[in-house]
Amino acid sequence: MDDAADDVNQAIARELQLMDPRVRASREQAAQLLDPEFVEVGASGRRWTFEAMLAELPDHQGSSEDGPRYEPSEISGVLLAPGLVHLTFEAMLGERRTRHSSIWRKGEGAAGWRMYYHQATRVPPGVD
Repeated sequence: MDDAADDVNQAIARELQLMDPRVRASREQAAQLLDPEFVEVGASGRRWTFEAMLAELPDHQGSSEDGPRYEPSEISGVLLAPGLVHLTFEAMLGERRTRHSSIWRKGEGAAGWRMYYHQATRVPPGVD
């Protein structure tokens, strides 16, 4: 496997960790996966920062062991530059279908790959 594919696979693995309800429910675990400069534009249109996301993530759908879970599909990625990976995928959360785009940035030392930017867009029923 080449370095680019390895970087993409590491970012995908960390993206999948962020969909795990146990990680989402833990501020400490989620903080290890989000870049301190993290920004998200959610499916609702709301803009989230690192601190706002960590404060509210445990209360979001997909953060409970007994609630709906994210079911990702068609996840793929590309190395944009050394230490920068762009991922795209679709996900189902209960009946809600969304398309996602995220940028992962490799941190120094033990920090590893962290999500720098995320965009989610709801897909209306009947749209391919």
